[in-house]
Amino acid sequence: MSILTIAEAAKQIAARKLSPVELAKAQLERIRRLDPQLHAFLLVTEERALADAKAAEARQMSGSLRGPLDGIPIAHKDIYCTAGIRTTAHSRLLETNIPAEDAHTVKKWAEAGVVLLGKLATHEFAFGGPSFDLPWPPARNPWNIEHSTGGSSGGSAAAVAAGLVPAAHGNDMGGSIRIPASECGLVGLKPSRGRTSLAPDHGEYWGPLTHEHVLCRSVRDTAAILDATAGAVPGDLYTAPTPLRPWAAEIGADPGRLRIALLQGAPFGRPVHEACSAAALSAARLLESMGHVIEPVDVDVLGDIDAMMSFGAVVSAGVARDLDEWETRLGEPVVDLEPMSEEQLARGRAMSAADLMNAVSTLASWSRRIMAAYAGYDLLLSPTLPVLPPKLGELSPARPTAEIGSSLGAVACLALPFDVTGQPAISLPLSMSTDGLPVGVQLVGGYGREDLLLRVSSALEEASPWEGRIPPVSAAH
Repeated sequence: MSILTIAEAAKQIAARKLSPVELAKAQLERIRRLDPQLHAFLLVTEERALADAKAAEARQMSGSLRGPLDGIPIAHKDIYCTAGIRTTAHSRLLETNIPAEDAHTVKKWAEAGVVLLGKLATHEFAFGGPSFDLPWPPARNPWNIEHSTGGSSGGSAAAVAAGLVPAAHGNDMGGSIRIPASECGLVGLKPSRGRTSLAPDHGEYWGPLTHEHVLCRSVRDTAAILDATAGAVPGDLYTAPTPLRPWAAEIGADPGRLRIALLQGAPFGRPVHEACSAAALSAARLLESMGHVIEPVDVDVLGDIDAMMSFGAVVSAGVARDLDEWETRLGEPVVDLEPMSEEQLARGRAMSAADLMNAVSTLASWSRRIMAAYAGYDLLLSPTLPVLPPKLGELSPARPTAEIGSSLGAVACLALPFDVTGQPAISLPLSMSTDGLPVGVQLVGGYGREDLLLRVSSALEEASPWEGRIPPVSAAH
């Protein structure tokens, strides 16, 4: 079976040309053949998948499908709680953890009728550092298995890029949807803050930084999934503006004539790989040909060292809070963490409550400066990353953690600021490097303006389609 988008599979399921059971079995077979090279899955839930698929097939035959996601196979990043299914956060600490309750987003997917294929690799506790054989190997990039998939939704990116699933959960605290989407040639939308809920366990996760959505193959697919999962739970600390119509209705809609800022360079004077710069410039020319106004602007406001230190402090406090909770649940001290997790834990535990509040206030001030600097523009355009996907060894634990942190900063510097502002941002797979690695282009919208992002993104996809690109791992099978 060829690699299908959600829209393609849904059309065939609705027309009874494709059985959800047939589709699930084909995806499970693909996982068996390809995942030994990729290590995208930590756990394959074959029995659950076939049960979900049979239930969807019964709805298909009775004419009672729940919508465009009914019968569609997906997988969850192994940071989301799934009732009765092991959730490890890619840490040996939680190898035996079986949650009693689904996360809210997991429930929303289930209500839409998806078929759950399993749990996907991440970085330990979703911190964006390297993950090694503790106890599972890191996910590998289907375009070149010697290269990173990005983090922390790296298993999700590898699985979707290789066609193991049409879409997979991710969350984005410092670029963790958009970075792996760029590195693996996928669509990765980070919605506005509060667009999806962190219920039932969290009002915030790592302060105000966490945004949940998916990695998938098309703009149409990301809109369909947002329609199924968006919405607040009563009592949520953040709620995004209610859309005027379904997100799917924005695909192909006229965005009007827009003023778009082209971010030139990278924060802190970091170099930008020529393939990344060329990808953004090519997208700018394409948008200009559609009638939009492109204005180059600098990125100085994104390079704020105090804000970066505060971002790190909030993340450290979040990691420490998580691990303190697990110590309480397990009744024993947390040990045997990866080196960067150990450092985050120590830093977080050494902070005072006042330190944390000061860090959050610093981020709020930075957010206001960013928004003010680009207030006259409808969208921002940049490379998603200023670098190509690094080789796995470049983040080896043999390197000092300060060097690893610097490498991660180079990867995330154009994505991370928009987790702080809470603006919606999307990475589109518009380009490839000369050595066959994907290069993503990022668009950032005003707060609550996913509609505009989807209109422009779908126009770019139509003008410069990526549908036929298949990574070597998949093409060989």
